[in-house]
Amino acid sequence: MRFKIILLAILFISLASCKKTEGPKVLYLGHTLPQTHPVHKGMLEFQKALEKKSNGTLKVKIFPDGQLGSERELLELLQIGSVAATKVSAATLSNFVPEYNILGIPYLFRNKAHQFNVLEGPIGKSILEKGSKFWLRGLCYYDAGSRSFYTSKKAIRTPEDLKGLKIRVQNNQMAINMVNSMGGDATPLSYGELYTAIQQGVVDGAENNPPSFVSSNHYEISKYYTIDEHSSVPDVLLIGTKYWEKLSKEEKAWVQEAANESAQAQKAFWRASVEESMKVVKDWGVEIIIPEKSLFAEKSKSVVEEFVKKYPEMSKIVNEIKNN
Repeated sequence: MRFKIILLAILFISLASCKKTEGPKVLYLGHTLPQTHPVHKGMLEFQKALEKKSNGTLKVKIFPDGQLGSERELLELLQIGSVAATKVSAATLSNFVPEYNILGIPYLFRNKAHQFNVLEGPIGKSILEKGSKFWLRGLCYYDAGSRSFYTSKKAIRTPEDLKGLKIRVQNNQMAINMVNSMGGDATPLSYGELYTAIQQGVVDGAENNPPSFVSSNHYEISKYYTIDEHSSVPDVLLIGTKYWEKLSKEEKAWVQEAANESAQAQKAFWRASVEESMKVVKDWGVEIIIPEKSLFAEKSKSVVEEFVKKYPEMSKIVNEIKNN
């Protein structure tokens, strides 16, 4: 991984050196999603808005599909200034900026309106700014939906149904603790390996939002989809501070305004994608289960208690979000 980062750094330093004084400034934006994804479509809106606001003096070149590496690798490239911007999950970002762990707390948000009132208000903006000391300035949040359980052989209707089931989770302590608190066996595993792992019974299921459930084709090998919506971890559009600090005050304003506009457009893309994805899932014959969420929320309370005990300085933010 480190060798790959060095090669990419050389590539982008070379590209940047060719554009020191002539022509528009180019912002290189890498991410891991396919071009059909609603979050990628949000980034296209960012690209269009920034070029329009700057009259073509600031352009965005997007590298999708993991062309420049994994989310972690992209964050490291931002930190050293080889890539200007990226989009990553707040779960991945929490390994760099601890405050993003808050956004992964199970059942933190009451509904979508509550979530974005928090994210687009003072609390969310303050978390975006926390990354600057780690050379990762947050610009805006993108809707990444709510994660729910899907399984191949046994339906999950109550938390008790998770007992004995190996559930793939992201390599994130909050996600691991959450599944274990409900009685499941949390199993961190590469997303690229997951289809085969479910197919071969290495894991019994996983958890994700509807568009990802469909785009990964996991619905083909999963009989049950339990819409418990245990976490609503957003995606985050970031710019490296090394690039940000080279911009003029006016250019910074354009970048932030373009990001804000793209975030609003992306929400509509996400809603449409969820509707389309759920139709695909139903048409395929996957059983959709709407459980009593309060049962799952009750089981996961220990995760919240453990988190605020470990990060007492963040307990105030958690309480502010709950009371928002």
